Amino acid sequence: MVDERLDAEWVRGWCEQADAALAELMQSFQVRHGFAPGRNVVVLGAEESHKATAALVELTPIPSDLTTMYWVIDEVSLPDVDSGYFIHPASTVAGHFREYGAVQIDGEEPALVFAGDGGGHLFALAGSGRVWRSTTASWSGQFDLATATLQEFLEGLARRINSQL
Repeated sequence: MVDERLDAEWVRGWCEQADAALAELMQSFQVRHGFAPGRNVVVLGAEESHKATAALVELTPIPSDLTTMYWVIDEVSLPDVDSGYFIHPASTVAGHFREYGAVQIDGEEPALVFAGDGGGHLFALAGSGRVWRSTTASWSGQFDLATATLQEFLEGLARRINSQL
């Protein structure tokens, strides 16, 4: 188990920095790439997303870091950052859980898929706080360790955004 848990204030700061970097990236995107960007946004949590998070918590035990993140962030859509990265809203995570269940990873508590990339790979957060990435576009395939914490995962997204500035 990871000793330090995700802090909501840190997540708010991450959102502000990601928004600023995305605004800068979008200003020059079409000139640099020759086509208009997609919808690259960090959507902050509000009443509807808070209700969806509460419903997800009632549906299944979820890692506390995921609850913290969803209290601040509704979703993240980054179709133009590398091959694309997407943090799904809590309502989508609940729907996926109902349809596919939790991800089973050897030596780990069942994990919840909360994000994906443009290549169809899935990201799942386990109760240990570790983030796992699927090796294929499948809930039932193998998952490899992506980051030790959700904070590291978010920091990695920020680095990917900034590397394109």
